[in-house]
Amino acid sequence: MLQTYSAHDGTTLAYRVSGTGDPVVCLPGGPMQSADYLGELGGLPAHRRLLKLDPRGAGRSAAPEDVSSYRCDRLVDDVEALREHLGADRIDLLAHCAGANLATLYAARHPGRVRRLALITPSTRAVGIEATGESRLATARLRRDEPWFGDAFAALEAIVAGAADDDDWKRVDPFFYGRWDTAARAHQAAQEGRRNEEAAAVFGAPGAFDPPATRAALGAFTAPVLLLAGEVDLNTPPDVVAEFAALFPHAEFVVQPGAGHFPWLDDARRFTTTTAEFLTRP
Repeated sequence: MLQTYSAHDGTTLAYRVSGTGDPVVCLPGGPMQSADYLGELGGLPAHRRLLKLDPRGAGRSAAPEDVSSYRCDRLVDDVEALREHLGADRIDLLAHCAGANLATLYAARHPGRVRRLALITPSTRAVGIEATGESRLATARLRRDEPWFGDAFAALEAIVAGAADDDDWKRVDPFFYGRWDTAARAHQAAQEGRRNEEAAAVFGAPGAFDPPATRAALGAFTAPVLLLAGEVDLNTPPDVVAEFAALFPHAEFVVQPGAGHFPWLDDARRFTTTTAEFLTRP
């Protein structure tokens, strides 16, 4: 079911609702990509009501008049407007990849409005943590027995060396899935054209992130946090997620075995069990 609300600047934003029970606001990655690729998050709607938000300018949400409002720190207001629209004193947040930057900034700015925070294979730009090239290569080497490994690893080496072309970025696609099978290929293909490239270019523009200030705010964040890493996730290797988790006073760090960047696709049951248990605690 599709619903809409008005952001503080009047932009009409859309979110899709599935499941029953208390709501969980779900923020997609990309950045600035339609939330469709989240699907049903491995069956999570059987446990909670998911509100999957399309960022402004993406999916079914309207584009704003002011393109500078695509900046991540300004998107915090869109999440707050959704909380107000729901009439909720506090909300549970689940965010994937680049959406974790937005969720983190929201938690830092509105700590009392967050009941639980689940960050799934999160991007860490908001807190100034970066994966090293060697960390990505080491994670990739875990896949050395895969039939596609040689070609994909050569492309990754070119990327790490700063000598990649557009073809190299496509050749590393298998590394983002725990199994490079028909379902993974279909999921990857379905994401083509779903990201607002203009908005994505503004998302991390200068001024969007202040890592020292955000780290300080997270150090005083008292709500429970789940940080879930994929064991073979090339985008955000587990060591990076562990460093992120250490910034929170009450964080649970989980590595999903055999999972890539989309853990709900790689093992839906394990992902749902872990995430639902966290989100449904008293």
